[in-house]
Amino acid sequence: MKVLHSLEDARALAGVALALGNFDGVHLGHRALFKEASEHGRPGALTFEPHPGKVLQPELAPRLITPLPRKLQLMEAAGLEVVVVLPFSLAFARTPARDFEALLFDRAGIRAVVVGRDYTYGAQRAGTVATLGEAALRRGAVVAVVEPLTVGGVVASSSRIREYILEGRVSAARALLGRPFDLDGVVVKGDGRGRSIGWPTANVDTHGELLPASGVYAVRVRTGEGWRGGAANIGTKPTFGGSAVTVEVHLLDWSGDLYGQEVRVEFLERLRPERRFASVSELTAQIQRDVEEARVVLARTSAVP
Repeated sequence: MKVLHSLEDARALAGVALALGNFDGVHLGHRALFKEASEHGRPGALTFEPHPGKVLQPELAPRLITPLPRKLQLMEAAGLEVVVVLPFSLAFARTPARDFEALLFDRAGIRAVVVGRDYTYGAQRAGTVATLGEAALRRGAVVAVVEPLTVGGVVASSSRIREYILEGRVSAARALLGRPFDLDGVVVKGDGRGRSIGWPTANVDTHGELLPASGVYAVRVRTGEGWRGGAANIGTKPTFGGSAVTVEVHLLDWSGDLYGQEVRVEFLERLRPERRFASVSELTAQIQRDVEEARVVLARTSAVP
């Protein structure tokens, strides 16, 4: 997949049908836009970095489901041939809608654009699906509009997926993402307490902005040796009086040293909230139950085609 940072390379964009959007999470609704783009030419997408909300209203900006490197991986896996990542700034935000139309259709020579029903663009979001369609028509181009995709009556949207993840409802998020929510990170040294009580964990310093709610989860972890099942704890370890939020993963039936390794943690199902235990023995007994429940979830998940 070719990644561009401007719309000036008309040769690279020849024959490309561009899906327009932020595409945070690259969920099932986004993939419906990509599929539509493939019906009109070489499938591509145009997105922005950073997320416009981080520039226009940083105090209200959403925590991203997928940082840009992960988003690009998922876009490539979805079959896109070209992704244009435009730098977003306050100056760009002031671009009139008609100038954005000219950038797309005149300077870049795009002949097909794919958008969702509520897509807006340009300064003050003055551009709409209707104005984009009129601008395309005047130039002999087309605009394809894709209706929202629903799963079980719920619209697949980045905002809804964020809500699910923040609530710990990772299985609900998975239904809209079409894949498990995941976090990439590096394994760093922790306090070693897990090993001292017989349940060694990998302490993951994540690159992601968005963490699931505190609690214990059934997970899959990709290491340099492949995928392993596990149980993860997100939280402050209140039994030991902790205060910093950490992501710690116990890999099932595995021992070794992961320090310094890049790993990916996929969250399958929340097992329980985090809580304080009266004693270490009570905690270790609960961890044993958590691990057994994680095995059940992993077996059930692997059986789903």
